[in-house]
Amino acid sequence: MALEELYREVILDHYRSPRNRQPLGEANAVAEGSNPLCGDDVRIELLIEGDEVTAIGVTGHGCSISQASGSMMGDAVKGRSIEAIRTLTGRFKGMMSIDGAGDPGLDPSRPGAVLGDLEALQGVRKFPVRIKCANLPWTTLEQAIKSFFDS
Repeated sequence: MALEELYREVILDHYRSPRNRQPLGEANAVAEGSNPLCGDDVRIELLIEGDEVTAIGVTGHGCSISQASGSMMGDAVKGRSIEAIRTLTGRFKGMMSIDGAGDPGLDPSRPGAVLGDLEALQGVRKFPVRIKCANLPWTTLEQAIKSFFDS
């Protein structure tokens, strides 16, 4: 199976069977985001304890890219420190950058070794209008974290 085909399967798996797709009753950080160009909507609910995201709920609707990105993001951030999440967010957004402004530190000889399933979304860069779809859950995550520390 070619790498591009494998990546497509990973995206479809997360779209068809999204992870962390339930609202949290005990969330202490919440943000909502939307992409009016695509009709994507996402709601991120976090339970932050100390300096760690111990639970996440990612709900909403939209295209396969936004929904798969949210599912992968939920898996990637749960149980991590805020500092690690900020680093991961920077790496993800660097990977999604068209101009290569951010260096995600990917290893082309070892696909998935740095960002795991998230690397499946790097092909979205070929379609610039879809980059916002992939970034929407991450931008909304940043807003949720900011709301926690601003309150």
